[in-house]
Amino acid sequence: MLPKLKVMSLTDAAASRVKEIMANSTAPLVGVRVGVRNGGCAGMSYTMDYADSVRPGDEVVEDKGVTVLVDPKAVLFLLGTTMDFRTGKLASQFVFDNPNQTSACGCGESVALTPASADRSEAVSH
Repeated sequence: MLPKLKVMSLTDAAASRVKEIMANSTAPLVGVRVGVRNGGCAGMSYTMDYADSVRPGDEVVEDKGVTVLVDPKAVLFLLGTTMDFRTGKLASQFVFDNPNQTSACGCGESVALTPASADRSEAVSH
């Protein structure tokens, strides 16, 4: 039997930033919710929201002391992704290093994603 593959993992910087976001929230949160939506010049974009509860079907990822909930419609698009938080001269943002990403637009706001193949997705239990 194959070990369960995590849908996503977080870098230390991403985990630290999620902890900071949760600590500064005035409402109780269980974590952050990550997903994808159609739109943008390359076809899809990543979404992130505050999560005050676990929804039916959410994939719960616990890594480095934080909880990330992955929208069930996004699991195959995010399988194997590493979430990072990077600070540059002009911006600080979450960045997704995704093996399913086939291209991105020039502005970096939109990406083209292909669902993970069946052999990789079978290792993920829901």
